[in-house]
Amino acid sequence: MTDETARPTDEGAPISTADPEARDDASVERALRAGLADFELSPEDQALLDAQGPYAAGAAEQGPLPVVAVVGRPNVGKSSLVNRILRRREAVVEDVPGVTRDRVSYEAEWGGRRFTIVDTGGWEADATGIHLRVAEQAEIAIDLADVVMFVVDATVGATDDDAAVVKLLRRSGKPVVLVANKVDDERGEADAAALWSLGLGQPWPVSAVHGRGSGDALDAVLEVLPDVSAHGAYAQGGPRRVALIGRPNVGKSSLLNKLAGSERVVVDNVAGTTRDPVDELIELGGTTWRFVDTAGIRRRVHQTRGADFYASLRTQTALEKAEVAVVLIDAEQPIAEQDIRVVQQVIDAGRALVIAYNKWDTLDEERRYYLEREIEKELVQVPWAPRANISARTGRHMDRLVPAIETALESWDTRVPTARLNAFLGEIVASHPHPLRGGKQPRILFATQASTRPPRFVVFASGFIEAGYRRFIERRLREEFGFEGTPIEVSVRVREKRRR
Repeated sequence: MTDETARPTDEGAPISTADPEARDDASVERALRAGLADFELSPEDQALLDAQGPYAAGAAEQGPLPVVAVVGRPNVGKSSLVNRILRRREAVVEDVPGVTRDRVSYEAEWGGRRFTIVDTGGWEADATGIHLRVAEQAEIAIDLADVVMFVVDATVGATDDDAAVVKLLRRSGKPVVLVANKVDDERGEADAAALWSLGLGQPWPVSAVHGRGSGDALDAVLEVLPDVSAHGAYAQGGPRRVALIGRPNVGKSSLLNKLAGSERVVVDNVAGTTRDPVDELIELGGTTWRFVDTAGIRRRVHQTRGADFYASLRTQTALEKAEVAVVLIDAEQPIAEQDIRVVQQVIDAGRALVIAYNKWDTLDEERRYYLEREIEKELVQVPWAPRANISARTGRHMDRLVPAIETALESWDTRVPTARLNAFLGEIVASHPHPLRGGKQPRILFATQASTRPPRFVVFASGFIEAGYRRFIERRLREEFGFEGTPIEVSVRVREKRRR
């Protein structure tokens, strides 16, 4: 009778004693682990060796939070008010009209109540061009909101555009809290009182910059705010997060709109149209994803100024919140230093990576030939990144994105059993030992995978392991275990023998 019993390993997962290869791997691990007893190990080393399995799953997704939309004409202080409510500088603010262009959601809390607050671009009655599309996004935000905070500049008073917004709000039937902004002291309260003429009830005098009166306005919001959103358009958590990043004008917003099947974000030929990260839940391949459109990465962050500087910071934050980044590259143009820097930014952030070459449908055979040569030369450091040739304008080959994203995420989550890892390293060290240096040869003592997302490996050695040999180990790890679409890290801890 075949022995099918299972015994646990140090990783906490059972290994069948009927599998000779698994038994051999486990034997190698036990022998190497026992050999570590002869070396000086720190408490941190011991904690790493004793760690059990992958991290526990996160909390279950909560229901959709109620939504508060902040609307008004340009430059009345909407983003400043959003930052005041969030108690941090999250929304991009600059002292010129039209900085915010898309509707951007954030999670906020006041008086023990959590809600989603949506910053919008300025609404203008006679807008044209890009300003018209900005106004359309503000109207969509009103439709998806449960409560609207209508912000008016008290120092200017009610304008024709404000009166037009009032008509829009009345048609929506949504509860409205009227905020009279830029009331910095008691002298400005008379200006706020004049806004009763708008017919929206009590105007709440507020100074978004200094915080004066903002608590009273939020209390008024809570009085009409439901417990759960009636729309659920900004539900938090759950779907895996995909950041669309790249240099300006490569088609990130066009791709998001095509995936969403609607004009979700403002698109214009002017580079730098998007400034705030914009989230959208999109169903692709039978799975719901949270795609995040981001501002184009122009130059190094310390060289940017004003709104572009803060937009660069928001892009970095969005990348760190994401799980996988789709880097868009304009296939019509030569691969630029900016493209390479964006790819490196993803690697440095430790996120899964997919490279999408946009505008593929416009390329002739000659350009395709030269693009392949550019990829071989300029992106030689990421041959492991899945590739998709797409067209955001026509939607061509969009179906190739999902398999590439799924492959990258699967690799990003991969954990190699310690027994298998050490058996594999034993094989490659036996066939390709570390070169002798100064008459000595460092020996690999033991290895373990410290974490996933991305996979991080720690190698204990008796001496210094050269960078070239570390790269060799990384390359062989990829050949053996895949890791397609994810950066991996290999760090070495040099440990000396215990003194007898």
